[in-house]
Amino acid sequence: MLEKVLTVIENVNNVVNGIVWGWPVIILILGTGLILTVRTRVLQVTHFGESLNTTIIPTLKSLGKKKAKDSRVNSVSQFEAFSTAISGTVGTGNIVGVVSAILTGGPGAVFWMWVSAFFGMVTNYAENVLGLYFRKKDKNGNLSGGAFYYIAYGLKWKWLGYLAAVFCMLAAIGMSGVQTNKISGTLSEAFSRATSAQNTGTIKLIVGIIVAIMTAIVIIGGIKRIGKVASMLVPFMSLLFIVMSIIAIVIHFRNIPSSLGLIFSKAFNFKAAGGGILGYGFAQVIRKGMARGVFSNEAGLGSSVIAHSASETREPVKQGLWGVFEVFFDTFIICTLTALMFLTSFDLNNLSSDLEDSIMSMNMFSNTFSGFGTAVFSIILPLFAFTTVIAWSYYGEKAVEFVFGKVKEEKRRYIITAFKVIYVVLIAVSSLIKSDLIWAIDDTFNGLMALPNLICVIALSGLVVKITRNYFDRKKGADIEPMLSAYPEMNAEFAEDILTEDPEMK
Repeated sequence: MLEKVLTVIENVNNVVNGIVWGWPVIILILGTGLILTVRTRVLQVTHFGESLNTTIIPTLKSLGKKKAKDSRVNSVSQFEAFSTAISGTVGTGNIVGVVSAILTGGPGAVFWMWVSAFFGMVTNYAENVLGLYFRKKDKNGNLSGGAFYYIAYGLKWKWLGYLAAVFCMLAAIGMSGVQTNKISGTLSEAFSRATSAQNTGTIKLIVGIIVAIMTAIVIIGGIKRIGKVASMLVPFMSLLFIVMSIIAIVIHFRNIPSSLGLIFSKAFNFKAAGGGILGYGFAQVIRKGMARGVFSNEAGLGSSVIAHSASETREPVKQGLWGVFEVFFDTFIICTLTALMFLTSFDLNNLSSDLEDSIMSMNMFSNTFSGFGTAVFSIILPLFAFTTVIAWSYYGEKAVEFVFGKVKEEKRRYIITAFKVIYVVLIAVSSLIKSDLIWAIDDTFNGLMALPNLICVIALSGLVVKITRNYFDRKKGADIEPMLSAYPEMNAEFAEDILTEDPEMK
């Protein structure tokens, strides 16, 4: 019975996926980034240094220092908001997703991941700026924002805002499904190698249930607990992966030139990229690169802005600069290291088409570091995936909250609880779905979520430019009214706050 249902789902999804990830959407993703790049005068390059100097560098310097909390606003720190957002982006897509893109689209898919990330840096910046500008504050001081907020209150297309929120719920379920599927696949493979056990289906289900229970424990605490967990796990897992991948690349350093050559030579290959599992044409290379790039860094989805909108910062541009660094770190550092580690470790012509992407990812570590590599990978991937699961639970929750915003508070709490229960249950179920199908379903949901968001970002790109110019003009000393919120009362409150927060700003 379950097999028949999954077959129907797969057939329907294939049709929708072909439309969602067709050329019009790919052009829309690149076009949005290109328009923003031109209108902001290549902000992701000209202000990249400032994005470091106003985000990660001062945050690292301030670690361990206590900061007074504002009792009027129930928010999280900039770093906790960033950690939640980066935990939503840095997941299995950075390891298994990159391997999957290379296996199904060829090495040239990595080039298109870079292209999507270059333009995605400014797209993510724009999303964060709009998210903070149109975010709302409830009576308890909770700050909420996201693509559905700036679509409904910026573009003033409420019907599209509700549709975007529904797509966000679906994407949250799909994203958590992929992550859990990869956790269960990885740990069951590691267990099988260690014990020669054959019944991996049972192991996968047990792992899925454990992940579901752990997720439930964390998400009960809301954004504050998610932010704290993410801010502890993200630096650790990222540093561990970076160190291991650099060591592996150095060990195979002789293969670096040929690997880079493959990435660039196959990026524009109109013929098949190679034999066997790499037998795909130019369109497939771009589609896989773009789809996995968006899956990885989420620029264009309007997802990470939900976490950023809960930040304590009053300046939309400041949080927008976190978005620039976020995409850079996610794709240009983590994904690039994965791609080079994979390409330098294997001869692509001798790969077996029978192996799953998660198994190939594990082999990437075990071939270089033997049993130690398998053990490390069995720690890194679940951590990457788990932080993504808890981040997306928050995104889905905020989407539900937006859709049912007019329902009485007590009923709304029940509805949100019901979503959390469904979310947790589907986490366990997704551990048993085959890898290709779970990837395809989430690609479809991501594409659907991106469509309304990108349309709105293009339509409001002029406003992004105005807010950006307002911020940098004030930094230069211009005595002008700050653009901090779309709502006069919040703008006045935040304008008063920034005089204390940053005396140099007018």
